[in-house]
Amino acid sequence: MRLLAAAMLLSAAVLAAKPAPRQVNDAAVVAASFPQTLAEFGFFADDAGTRPAAGVTPYRLQTPLWSDGAEKSRYVYVPPGKQARSQGDGLLVLPVGSALIKHFAFADKLVETRVLLHRADGWVALPYVWNTEQTEARLALAGRRIDLVTPAGQAISYGVPNKNQCKDCHNLAGITMPIGPKAYNLSAQWLAAFAKAGRLDRVPQVSRRIPLWEDRASAPVAAAARGYLDANCAHCHNPQGAASNSGLYLGWLEQDSLALGVNKRPVAAGRGAGSHEFDIVPGEPDHSILVYRFTSTEGGVAMPELGRESRDSAAEPVIRAWIAGMR
Repeated sequence: MRLLAAAMLLSAAVLAAKPAPRQVNDAAVVAASFPQTLAEFGFFADDAGTRPAAGVTPYRLQTPLWSDGAEKSRYVYVPPGKQARSQGDGLLVLPVGSALIKHFAFADKLVETRVLLHRADGWVALPYVWNTEQTEARLALAGRRIDLVTPAGQAISYGVPNKNQCKDCHNLAGITMPIGPKAYNLSAQWLAAFAKAGRLDRVPQVSRRIPLWEDRASAPVAAAARGYLDANCAHCHNPQGAASNSGLYLGWLEQDSLALGVNKRPVAAGRGAGSHEFDIVPGEPDHSILVYRFTSTEGGVAMPELGRESRDSAAEPVIRAWIAGMR
């Protein structure tokens, strides 16, 4: 009996010594401060950021933003007792206390993690850079330059954006907002599961969904190209974005061909236009400013301005084919 009692006491002691499962630190998400490490938020159950904590849901986009070929993992957190709201085709409306988390990795090594935090006074974007041991990501408000090799084998100086650059891309009518989780760029299955889990008020009715980028060969070329431009360009090129004064609007739902750049002269011609006169010349991708800037890596010419130092060889033929097929 004494041995049994001793064993029970030992078992209780061992159980008591086990660390409690890591939980999201809701106070850190909504506080005015900027946590110095990613781990302080508790978004992941391990220091390596591979296992999401309870309530942190992985998601993927139908067609994602391309960043020099980085492998990306995306997660959304909605605090207990709250729900995201659907609004048709558009962005999910995430309540205060929510967060969007995105890992960037090259050769299976995490390089940075960006977080968007919905606080009482709006959204805040923060970049975190991982150490070489892959055990910690620290806040990098000033951004960072990291020498690495892309999956295509190109050596680049990869740019982690600073806090203000994060705000530039996430700017909508002067307000910082999420970019990615629009209903038309999320699968119907994921939206249904998110709603079933109680984290979304209802499954949104999507009129037309962006095709999966992996299925671009079997999708209509216009849909593949337009989906790519929405994911990579439309966060600035929309009527309320940072490039609103260009008059070039590349969103998935845009229907005005002139706004899409067809036979449209640029508002301000300069070196960014090269020797070309129109944003898109139907049937002539090599005479279109959009292709010229999209395929350039020269500072002041290349588009997007941030987030890429190399060319996307998979997307270039899709954009070219779309324009070549115009009549």
